[in-house]
Amino acid sequence: MTDAKDLLAPKEQETTEVGSTQSPAFDEQQKGVPQSLFTWIKMAKGYEVEWDTFGRKGWYTQDPRLKPVEPGSVFAPDAPAVYIVFEVAPLEDPAQFGAQWFLQGRDGSIPASPLGKDTLEVPGHERYGYLELKRSGEKWAVGQYLVKLFIAPLGQQPFHAVNQVGTMHFTVAETVPAKPSR
Repeated sequence: MTDAKDLLAPKEQETTEVGSTQSPAFDEQQKGVPQSLFTWIKMAKGYEVEWDTFGRKGWYTQDPRLKPVEPGSVFAPDAPAVYIVFEVAPLEDPAQFGAQWFLQGRDGSIPASPLGKDTLEVPGHERYGYLELKRSGEKWAVGQYLVKLFIAPLGQQPFHAVNQVGTMHFTVAETVPAKPSR
C-alpha cells in the first residue's frame, strides 16, 4: 500500500497582524446580546441532546437542541475533554466551525503551535453544535488555556487567520469549585 502525496497541501497562515488586534472574548457575554454569529456559546464538561417536538409526542424536529452539562470555565486535570457548546443563527450556507487550544505561558504568552484542534461542519439548516477540546496526554497540564475560534465556509482552510472570530479561556486546576446544590 502506498501513501498518496498531496501536491498542494493546505497551508495554515501565520499570524501576520501588525500591532495588536483584539478578537472578541466569547466568555464575556452579555445576556441577550448575540456573540458574533453565535446566539449563545458556553464551555462545559459535556452536552446533552434535547429533541424538540412539534407539539405532538413523537413528532420531532430535524435539529436536536444541545444543552451544555455543567457549564463553567474551570476543569479538573483528569477531564477527558472540554466542550464548547453553541447555538448559531440559522445559516444560509453550510459552515465549518473550528477551535485551536493553547496552554498559556506564566507571562500570558501563547505558543506558536496549538495543543490540539477540532472542526465541525454544520449544514445550513442546523443551529446547534459543539467542539471537543481533547487533552493531549493522560491529564491536562494545570494552567490557563486560550481557545481561538474560527468560522469558515466549507472547503476553505478553517484555521486561516482571517477566519478567526473570537477567543475563549479556561483554567485547569487541581481543585475545581463545587457547584451550588439546588
